Amino acid sequence: MSEAVDGGGDAEVIPITRTQASREHLSAASGESFSGTSHATSGGPFSDTSHATSGGPFPRTPHATSGEEDDDRRLAELLAFLRRRVTGDYEVDEFGFDPELTDRVLLELIRPLYRHWFRTETVGMHNVPGDSGALIVANHSGTVPLDGLMLQVALYDDHPGRRALRLLGADLVYRLPVLGHLSRKTGHTLACREDADRLLRKGEVVGVFPEGFKGVGKPFSDRYRLQRFGRGGFVASAIRAGVPIVPCAIVGAEEIYPKIGDLRTLARVLGLPYLPVTPLFPWLGPLGLVPLPSKWMIGFGEPIRTDELDPADADDPMLVFNLTDQVREVVQQQLDELRLRRGHAFPPFF
Repeated sequence: MSEAVDGGGDAEVIPITRTQASREHLSAASGESFSGTSHATSGGPFSDTSHATSGGPFPRTPHATSGEEDDDRRLAELLAFLRRRVTGDYEVDEFGFDPELTDRVLLELIRPLYRHWFRTETVGMHNVPGDSGALIVANHSGTVPLDGLMLQVALYDDHPGRRALRLLGADLVYRLPVLGHLSRKTGHTLACREDADRLLRKGEVVGVFPEGFKGVGKPFSDRYRLQRFGRGGFVASAIRAGVPIVPCAIVGAEEIYPKIGDLRTLARVLGLPYLPVTPLFPWLGPLGLVPLPSKWMIGFGEPIRTDELDPADADDPMLVFNLTDQVREVVQQQLDELRLRRGHAFPPFF
């Protein structure tokens, strides 16, 4: 598998293991710092809620003496950033992941949704390893898959280690020229055994949505009911790599585009798995594409260890099936608990 990486020049290709160090180097070079607040809670599989404040793509230093000096510094950083993009003086890994572009541009564009529109809270972030590989297994929903993007922001902004999420996407994503290229730039790759195994063995945090289109495209009447988890390929990858499986529940995505119908014929013509009808779309045209401002919570449960298993156990279909079913049950339980904890989807209106 290969794909050209654009960037105005010949970017250096680096091993996956250097991406974390590259992010730390970029943060140190720009004076960027992580800030977050954790609130301990009790009950259920989650035990903390973390919030981080983003300082924008070119963050302000805490010791700026005047607004004019601060503006000059930000302008200098912007020009330096643009110069690196034009000259190709930036790093990507063999999958096309571009850490600097992801943090300073792509994630920055969706952070307002995460922070202010959905008012997202994270719970149990300490269950995600700080410097080793892990497989995040989450429910999939929302009609339009914004949940993957919000999960990516959560792990990068709210985790003390600023973990980059390497999502495994459906092949439909990579058949689309613009979306497929941007997905690789942000660290995502095709959902296949080879890519999953390589990323996990290199110590990356890999994310997977086992429900696939069955989950993200289900009707509103089936909200927060997990669909089938497939054949358990993600479990086999975790066993082969010996990394923990972190069950993840995402509450809030179900309400952003309530799916009440499906334009099946038009969807087949366009080559899409479904074409939703919502209370606002297509009746309001482009305005109907604006997601409703539901309250989001993302919870990370206690890791399920696989390092005690032999890598050869990944070829045992019964063991893989049982572990897949266990993960599904845990995620469903987390969903039920987190949904009760959140309360109304649109506070304080309902």
